[in-house]
Amino acid sequence: MARPTACRSLKESLVTESALISCVDDDPTVLEALEDLLDALGFQVDGYPSAEEFLSRGRLEATTCLITDVRLGGMSGLELQHRLAAASYNIPIIVISAFADDQTRTRAFNAGAICVLAKPVSRENLINCIRLALHPT
Repeated sequence: MARPTACRSLKESLVTESALISCVDDDPTVLEALEDLLDALGFQVDGYPSAEEFLSRGRLEATTCLITDVRLGGMSGLELQHRLAAASYNIPIIVISAFADDQTRTRAFNAGAICVLAKPVSRENLINCIRLALHPT
């Protein structure tokens, strides 16, 4: 019985009423897993298979956190970061990658990412990054 309480308090500590997390990943399996996890935690979630689709159809003004893969079919997640910054969107960004080497991490952090996580992403690490995005200290 302690598990539901722990899960409920986790949701309460993370979720704000207007929190929208947008996810960009060209792997449908990863995208669906992210959407399912975030939905289970009580977030509004929008998923996009490409950076281009997020830029053209995403709710940029409403997005409170963006989770993006680095290597996408077209524009990279790092280029997406740069475009958002150039357009003055101050969205906290969590970068995920199967190729999270030191150079990728450095480039992502220099572009303003709040977290860089290696795939497969641990649930706990992702939750900690979301907490940081929504409740910066």
